[in-house]
Amino acid sequence: MNQKSAYEDFSRLKLLIVEDQMEARTILRNMLGELGVTQIFEAGDGREALSFLDMASDLVELIICDWNMPNMSGLEFLSRIRSDGCNIPFLIISGRGDRDSVLKAKAGGVSGYIRKPFSSAQLEVKLRVLMQRMVEAQKEE
Repeated sequence: MNQKSAYEDFSRLKLLIVEDQMEARTILRNMLGELGVTQIFEAGDGREALSFLDMASDLVELIICDWNMPNMSGLEFLSRIRSDGCNIPFLIISGRGDRDSVLKAKAGGVSGYIRKPFSSAQLEVKLRVLMQRMVEAQKEE
């Protein structure tokens, strides 16, 4: 990706949504579609996402994950992939907005945090920040 496409054009972004609630996943997928994201993969929980990444981690450039899910929470999923050396940018979404929760997520290696409910505009801002960081990290390599 060149610098312009990396943080101005979402159409090339390969994204994994990890969300247990189908309705929330659909809303998020629609928001992302409105922003121009076309390559969206989905998982219903952290375990399903781990299985997907084991088979196709090269297909994912960014993960958007709910915090509160059955089987494996978003924070547990984040911890597992970080311990495996996976540095894919990770945006956690949660209804929790308290300072302790945000600090816990940051300590776990989260790249960004967005509190539910959020608008398409708020999501776009978070994605642009994360994509800018991706570009800067690629420049350093």
